[in-house]
Amino acid sequence: MNDNHPVGQELTRPLTVADVLALPVLSAGQPQVVTGAPLLDRPVRWVHITELTDPASFLKGGELVLTTGMPLPEDAAGVRRYVDELADVGAAALVIELVRRYHRPPDALVEACRLRGLPLVTLAKDVNFLEVTQVVHALLLGNQTDALRRTQRIHEAFTALTLRGAGPEDVVRAAAEISGRTVVLENLVHQALICEPSGRTVEEALTDWEQRSRATGPGAHTAACGPEGWLTTPVEYQGERWGRAVMLPARADEGPAFGPEDITVLERTAMALTVARLIHPTRWERTAHRNVLRELVEQRHLSPQDAGARCAALGLPTHRSRYVAVLVDLGPQDTESDPESRIFQELRTAGAVSLVGELAPGRLGILLALRPAEPWRPIVERLSGIALGMAPKAVVSVGSEVTDLRDTARSFREAARVAEATPPGQPLPPDRSFHELSDIGLRRLLYALREDPRIQAYTERQLGRLVEYDTRHGTDLLTTLRHYLDAAGNKTVAARRGGLARETLYQRLRTIERLLARDLESGDQRTELHAALTALDVLRAR
Repeated sequence: MNDNHPVGQELTRPLTVADVLALPVLSAGQPQVVTGAPLLDRPVRWVHITELTDPASFLKGGELVLTTGMPLPEDAAGVRRYVDELADVGAAALVIELVRRYHRPPDALVEACRLRGLPLVTLAKDVNFLEVTQVVHALLLGNQTDALRRTQRIHEAFTALTLRGAGPEDVVRAAAEISGRTVVLENLVHQALICEPSGRTVEEALTDWEQRSRATGPGAHTAACGPEGWLTTPVEYQGERWGRAVMLPARADEGPAFGPEDITVLERTAMALTVARLIHPTRWERTAHRNVLRELVEQRHLSPQDAGARCAALGLPTHRSRYVAVLVDLGPQDTESDPESRIFQELRTAGAVSLVGELAPGRLGILLALRPAEPWRPIVERLSGIALGMAPKAVVSVGSEVTDLRDTARSFREAARVAEATPPGQPLPPDRSFHELSDIGLRRLLYALREDPRIQAYTERQLGRLVEYDTRHGTDLLTTLRHYLDAAGNKTVAARRGGLARETLYQRLRTIERLLARDLESGDQRTELHAALTALDVLRAR
């Protein structure tokens, strides 16, 4: 016999035939499995001792039947009828003692049990059947009590989640932790909105999700169904179905099939999700998009494969596609306007496949997924029109196009740099209504770096003495320097722009050179001063 069964320990699953055979009180009889070895995982509901020729009339199914073999019929037909009655009523197994009447199991009995798929176990030594029933029944009753305690703990855990207003992510995470299985929440079009893996990766759980989910069937009640044996339950309120909670089975080598506690967990999950949807007004799809976008931007996914599986499960193509990251900075908005949903619906109407989600207050992130030859600029132009219609001062920033989902974080970083380098009220380029990397010149680069102490220190080091001189003497040498630098060192042009006589300009330039200890005839030094003057303008404009 297999000694690996949990004997004398608390079982967190139904007691099986194999568990009973491993008990010392029964293993002392040297049990041998004659037929039905693959069926020893059958649950045992009760133990029944019988010496009747028709024991099935006293059974309800799930019993381990113990007999000395005394009542077995002599003829083969009678033996077959005896076994048929046990099999029909659903007996878990037949255990026969080979001590009194038989010293080997009758061939007719072996054949009948094999044909009906009834496990037949023989005992080579005398066993106290009454003691067997006492031990097994004590275990069964103890298991029932333990199961009730565990069920109570499940109810308490989900009640606590509901009372503290937990969101759908918290609910699904708790379900996965309690059950030790992967739990997924999907919407009505079979997109996986939330996935909490347990014992497997997100990639393993979500690969080809929509296809697998559709093959599972809708299911009106909690049940294990479909080719993979998923445990599913609808999520609904007042008869309106919102989605489905799915518990994935463990791998074949990781544990038993679903039990009553798994069903309890999934049903309480569905109830808690219904409450969470009523409490949290944000649509689940929006929350799912937001979470996946943040994982991509912050690179919080465990692997590129997991990220791809999550995106694909939300309907985003992940093969032979191009991606462009877009940031929309709307500023303070009326919370009831729901710009996320509006932009998503508008993009969907335009036929654009995308993920849309709030990355920070007032900032929306959009990941556009494009077909191989599909241009992205018309889509972004339309998106910009929507954003400007909601907020006239909205800023739309675009990162570079990438061909691998793993590079979308870089595209978002570039879009963020564009946004950081775009001052409020920055004029739009004449040919478009959004900003991109090519728009960032020296002035916008310095604007993006305006908080950096090194930029501030550089500006002060280059121009501080000139600014102080103007302040003390009421002069305007800084403006003269600006005209000179803007004219690229052409003194005639600089004098005309400043409305100065050439001799006056020459005198002012000599004063500037003396104050700054600079040679204004040097191209390198003029470049340094021009950068410092541009930085000063940016810092003052702040």
